[in-house]
Amino acid sequence: MELHLERLVGRMVSTANHRRLGRIEEIRTERVAGLPTVTAYVLGRLGLVERLGVGFRLLGGRKHVSGFVVRWDQLDISDVERPRLLCPVKELLRE
Repeated sequence: MELHLERLVGRMVSTANHRRLGRIEEIRTERVAGLPTVTAYVLGRLGLVERLGVGFRLLGGRKHVSGFVVRWDQLDISDVERPRLLCPVKELLRE
């Protein structure tokens, strides 16, 4: 599937019971067989800090910023306007 990733950044992710979980702030990728492949989506402040860099964290005065890391297979992006979590929140990596 081909998708312009900038369409996902800033979108609110909802859980299966329609609760708001957080906005996609960063998208992690790796090269697989020479092609860039999405491995995870980072939600909330954690993703924002990753996107803006360490300098932002230092300015904010926080050593630890929380957020969720959602594996590529835990998120339904078939509707880019309304990404939806495919698993319970307790299965997400919380950083």
